[in-house]
Amino acid sequence: MALNETRTWLIAYDITCPRRLGRVHRYLKTVAVPVQYSVFAAEETAQGIQRIRTALAQEINPKTDDVRIYPLPKNLELHHYGRRPLPEGLQLLADQKGKSAGILLA
Repeated sequence: MALNETRTWLIAYDITCPRRLGRVHRYLKTVAVPVQYSVFAAEETAQGIQRIRTALAQEINPKTDDVRIYPLPKNLELHHYGRRPLPEGLQLLADQKGKSAGILLA
């Protein structure tokens, strides 16, 4: 992946301390879009995701907390059951070939 190429990342966390949990949640709301409880989606470059990783590493306790960051494939196929898969006003975009092209805040 080129350093300036953006892609969609899924960030999930399990934080044991309520104070750290609040800090992590507030921080992620500034750089990503909440998708579900403790799950965020971010449209970032490799440098951008590295900044997020560094910031999260400073907030968590690595012995008790768990943060996972997954790159999503460009040809993302989304299946869901139950409530809406994405929050109101959030859309997944596809390019002309039907591949995931990012997240749009409507």
